[in-house]
Amino acid sequence: MTLKKRPQSEIGYSNWKTQIPIDIFNPPVQVTVVGRQAVPMSIDRDDFDVPVEDYDFSQISGVSSLIDQMANAGGFTATKLAHARDVLRASIDKSQTEGVLNWLSFPACLCATGSRGFFVEAIKRKAFNVIITTCGTLDHDIARTYQAYYHGAFELDDIELGKQGLNRLGNVIVPNECYGEILEKAVLPWLEEIETERRKMNPENPWRGFGSIELCWALGDRIEDESSLLHWAAKHRIPIVVPGLSDGSVGAQLFMHRQRSPDFIIDFLADEQVLSDLTWTCDESHALMVGGGISKHHVIWWNQYRDGLDSAVAITTAPEHDGSLSGARLKEAISWGKIRPEAPQVTVEGDASVLLPLSLIHI
Repeated sequence: MTLKKRPQSEIGYSNWKTQIPIDIFNPPVQVTVVGRQAVPMSIDRDDFDVPVEDYDFSQISGVSSLIDQMANAGGFTATKLAHARDVLRASIDKSQTEGVLNWLSFPACLCATGSRGFFVEAIKRKAFNVIITTCGTLDHDIARTYQAYYHGAFELDDIELGKQGLNRLGNVIVPNECYGEILEKAVLPWLEEIETERRKMNPENPWRGFGSIELCWALGDRIEDESSLLHWAAKHRIPIVVPGLSDGSVGAQLFMHRQRSPDFIIDFLADEQVLSDLTWTCDESHALMVGGGISKHHVIWWNQYRDGLDSAVAITTAPEHDGSLSGARLKEAISWGKIRPEAPQVTVEGDASVLLPLSLIHI
């Protein structure tokens, strides 16, 4: 079956910035139609000339050499992890170059585990210069500054845990006194201090420009613990944007502070102005996106305005068949203009608590 060309009125546009017309019914590669799917058919058997090689454990001296051998061994996720390592290495090598954006997005749950150390180390090294995450990241980072979380198990009795004031996050146990209680004690006094400072700076409009970026820096300035990612983000003034800031314990503290100070607001559009300025002025834009949801979407959303990301790595455990953003493979974003067609990109399926340390230790 041959695809027919539609009238000019039905031709799409590649993006909203340049409005370059693309004839979606005359794609640049030969296609055939299977059911309702257009499938590229430009396959040449001579392209497949790299043989699969067995692991040689006598030559493995560490994680880096192991992943080198994964690239040669082939076999499903091993190949993808090696490719992801190479894509990340290339982008992180440019992280100190003016005009290069390195985005990092991730869900909060990882900060309840030792994987927080990955993010702390990455921020400390300035491997990424713009971060998108959720409110729970702030919750766990602050809570773990003062209290410990504990090893548990997925199979524990959740009814009994609840009776004893123990919250289960996967196989991590978070006692009540190590989460909500400590956050109330720490964050509310900080917000009072922040308000006093803001009113001295701008008595008429103290909250103008005070979005999640400024909030994270103000919180991080008050944390001396070097195991805190907020501490390092504030120290290096790396922007952390939290689009869903009200969805967590810190968000609840913001709401409580507003009960005391009714004119208190979070200027979330100030965050978007920062992202706009960064996106429109950068020369290159790269991303590591862990999981999905609002954090991942915020990264690719802003990058569509510059014709898409120049490279991207995604880590996910979600399936693609339900149509969710978490499960969407990066190549889908090409159709939206959020990743450039020529951009190196790879989606690695697996547990980020395993894959993240492997991806950073040798970079």
